Amino acid sequence: MHTSSATIPTEKAGRYLVQLCKHFAHKIPASWAEDKGHADFGFGTCEMKAEDGVLHLQCRSPELEGLGRVKYVVEDHVVRFGWKEELSVDWKDNEKAPEA
Repeated sequence: MHTSSATIPTEKAGRYLVQLCKHFAHKIPASWAEDKGHADFGFGTCEMKAEDGVLHLQCRSPELEGLGRVKYVVEDHVVRFGWKEELSVDWKDNEKAPEA
């Protein structure tokens, strides 16, 4: 499993998490609560967590290409939704996790 994570400083972390999940839910399976969210793109997933002043993203995919697609879609939406704050996403790719 390929994984990548990002930590985005923002005072509106919970708001963006809900906005992202609600938006994604129009086309893909997505679920959320006040501080946690999950989106399943088919080719990969994104787990979201909102804490005080930060939005955490954790993307996963069995294929490297799928991971790139998930990262692209999530980043594109974060940047568009957070344009007033000039949000950006700095991904940290992790080593391929062993298969369970």
